[in-house]
Parts: sequence; structure tokens; C-alpha cells
Amino acid sequence: MKSFGITDKGKVRSENQDSYIIENCDRRKCVIAVICDGMGGAKAGDLASRLSSKEFVSRVYESLVEPRLIIGNHEKLLRDSCADANGVVYEYSRFDANYNGMGTTLVGGIITRRKACLVNVGDSRAYYLSKDEIKQISRDHSYVEELVAMGAISREEAAHHPKKNIITRALGVDASVESDYFECPLHKGDGILLCSDGLSNMVSDKEIHDHFRENALPKDVCSKLMALALARGARDNVSIVLIKT
Repeated sequence: MKSFGITDKGKVRSENQDSYIIENCDRRKCVIAVICDGMGGAKAGDLASRLSSKEFVSRVYESLVEPRLIIGNHEKLLRDSCADANGVVYEYSRFDANYNGMGTTLVGGIITRRKACLVNVGDSRAYYLSKDEIKQISRDHSYVEELVAMGAISREEAAHHPKKNIITRALGVDASVESDYFECPLHKGDGILLCSDGLSNMVSDKEIHDHFRENALPKDVCSKLMALALARGARDNVSIVLIKT
């Protein structure tokens, strides 16, 4: 498998509150990847995303190399790791008043040649990519997504809704948080793309798919998507991770 990640503060924000980690686990022949998009002020958002991404990946990696791990128990492992990341950020915010109310999105998981096991909280996304299609795996925890689910607005209206950046779930805000879990079968040449909303708000799903089809290497796909987001003004931090089987 080949992987690549990239992040940029964008054209408007003065700080980058996104963070990402890609970790190879040779013992299980998989890749652990995560993207977090922090919130709560420059320093607080940056800290929340860094704390949660590190805790999540560390917890997953340590469990995967543990010889007693029952293979196939990835859902519990990923949900527990997400809960641990939430706890670290929450306790830190209670310890220091300067970080009160900080939080972060999280999307990530374990990717093997045959399957992706993923969790998400917030509106950072996971996409499945093949030569023929692009499919959003994760479901945004956002105000507009709830409106779409209720039939109050269309998917097209959601893309331009004035409250589209309001999320309904985040790590670190409360003592506990519920994460969503997804599994996606993979075949040779398929890809899993993780991104913060800094990309998905600036670049369409079709454009993501076009660049995936036109470029063989994850580095080229990510770099060209980043360049496109920046060329359009990149109003938020932008982070992209691509793992290709």
C-alpha cells in the first residue's frame, strides 16, 4: 500500500488547527491514519487536534501489536480509541481554563489491502475511491446534514447553507462522545481518502475522483487537490490523507 498526507493553513486562517498522522503497522500489514480538525481558538484548537490524533493512533497501534488481540475486533478497538482521545482532550480542557470548550473532529481508522475500518466524529470525511466511483463513507455530524436527513433541505442546498459549518458532535467537549463506525471492502487500486472540511468545502466529489483516476501516486493526488483548494481561496485549514491499495 502507498500513502501520503498533506496539510496547509489555507489562505485566510493565521494558524493551522488541523493535524494528521499516518502510521504503518507491519505486524498487522495495515496503515493507521487519522485527521483531526480542531476548534476553540487558535491555541486550543491546535492542541485539541494534536492531542486527539496522537492518542488515537497510539492506542490503535499499541493494541494492534499486542499479540492477544482478537483479529476482527476492530470496531471495539476504534471506538475505544476514539473515546480515549475524547477523554484526553476533555480532561485537559478542565485542567486549564484557557482551553475551556476546546474540541476537535476526528476521522480515521485501520486500512488493509482488503478492508477499511473507520470511525468519525464531526464533519471531517472519509471517501472510498475506485477507478469507477467515489463514495462518501462517513456521515457528517452537522446541522445541515440533519436538515438533509429530515428532508428539510436538498443535498445541493446543504452545500451552500449559511450554517453548514456548525457541527453537532465533537471530541473533547463532553466527558463522553459517540463515534460512528464503518467498514468498506477494498480491491487492488482502490483508495481511502480522509479530509477536513477545508477540502470538501472547496473541491467537489467529482473533482476528487477525477484527480484520483488521473494520478497513480497518492502524493500527486493530494498535492493537486491541495493546489486546487488553495487556488480557490481555501477559507479554512486543509488536510488530506490518501491510502491506496
